[in-house]
Amino acid sequence: MTLSVINPARLRVLAPLLLLVVAARIMAADVSPQELVRDTSSRMLLAMHKEQDIIEKDPTHLFQLVEEIVLPYFDFQRMSQWVLGKSWRNATAQQREQFVDQFRMLLVRTYTTALMEYADEEIVYLPFNGENTAGSAMVRTEIDQPGVGVIPITYSMYQSKSGWKVYDISISGVSLVTNYRSTYGSIIRKDGIDHLIQQLAERNRLQADG
Repeated sequence: MTLSVINPARLRVLAPLLLLVVAARIMAADVSPQELVRDTSSRMLLAMHKEQDIIEKDPTHLFQLVEEIVLPYFDFQRMSQWVLGKSWRNATAQQREQFVDQFRMLLVRTYTTALMEYADEEIVYLPFNGENTAGSAMVRTEIDQPGVGVIPITYSMYQSKSGWKVYDISISGVSLVTNYRSTYGSIIRKDGIDHLIQQLAERNRLQADG
């Protein structure tokens, strides 16, 4: 079975917003998740504009910025666990580690590449009405993409011991986790989790070479 992923157009729309979600520092408990989104947005865009010349000469430098500003605060393991569902429970420690590494790499490469194209899109933050209970929150935004229209983006976040982290994103009501869970679940049922990991690794290799 051929590995498939979410519509690339949706991933390109998601990319610039995903990188704006998480705070680069642990902030005061009374700061809302939406305020953290705005803060991180400013810091990420500032870094990109400041180092624009470097990025144009070496696009891979953007990966470094993402590593420094975003990744420590994005819970790829929780996303991986929810994407795999019961297959996570049945997987060995090595299989879990390999999947998290490859899944993380796939998402980061896709988002970072698309970020260069869509970083200047205007983000609209919808009113945040204190929708955070029991350490969880949803931050709702919209992006008006020329030729496509307004696309709603919702970030599901939870408050870990180290601060707010993202564990799912919905685009036009479609959950990233649910979408990948369906796709990868079919592959695992047919060919097993090792085959899925191999396909992800191959896809990442091709993206790196390209």
